Amino acid sequence: MKLIRFGARDNEKPGVELENGTWIDVSGFGEDYSENFFATDGIQRLQDWIVDNLSACPEIDKGTRLGSPLCRPSKIVCVGLNYAKHAEESGMAIPTEPVLFFKATSAIVGPNDDIIIPRGSQKTDWEVELAVVIGKKASYVEQDKAMDYVAGYVLHNDYSEREYQLEREGQWVKGKSNDTFAPLGPFMATKDEITDPHNLNLWLKLNGKTMQNSNTSDFVFNIPELVSYISQFMTLLPGDIISTGTPFGVGLGLNPPKYLKPGDIVELGIDGLGTSKQEAKAYSKE
Repeated sequence: MKLIRFGARDNEKPGVELENGTWIDVSGFGEDYSENFFATDGIQRLQDWIVDNLSACPEIDKGTRLGSPLCRPSKIVCVGLNYAKHAEESGMAIPTEPVLFFKATSAIVGPNDDIIIPRGSQKTDWEVELAVVIGKKASYVEQDKAMDYVAGYVLHNDYSEREYQLEREGQWVKGKSNDTFAPLGPFMATKDEITDPHNLNLWLKLNGKTMQNSNTSDFVFNIPELVSYISQFMTLLPGDIISTGTPFGVGLGLNPPKYLKPGDIVELGIDGLGTSKQEAKAYSKE
């Protein structure tokens, strides 16, 4: 199943994309895609509800804005340098254990919303990533059980301000958490929709030119390793996101480096998880 949320920002409603591509409004189910939804077997309950109520679900016009397919998760845990070639282009050693940092959930926006370049920023960068959605409370999970805790997957552009991230006392979260820096979607695909998350092509274009083009087979640490590892340090709650890192081709790694400017168009996608598109806009108080 593919979960979507649609409508005006901060007033999104839950929906589903059917196998034929139609979007339907499932507001009648009575729940948003929140922590409680995932914690109470919401995916299965929604599937069962649709069987009995499909004819009563209004169709959604495809021109409608999509929001994040997840209602504000408790946290976004990001993994740094998790593609070997990206570590190389960043001039950093391949890590011997996962590099973790947080991204504020206030950065979450819809898949096609504008990316706002922060006030004074000169080094806003792009990062296409596969994000994993946690389906049930996870603490001290063993690797061989880790996939049991995965609800699904979502496309994520982990925007980064490199000066804030790397030149401001090494606090990565400052370069990752600006408003609009976490477009998610267009949909969350449930785990059964993706046959092998470790063999997905992912790509990103800037103004029509391909900048990133790789495959999740280049992971340094795979998804079971990441879920298990992170759960040793914190409890992962239902609906939480693990963003699994970006492949080579970010602006920081170019010679000379290249960063976003107002008017730039960023397009990205992952096999089975759709595509998204953001236009870069300058910060404004309005």
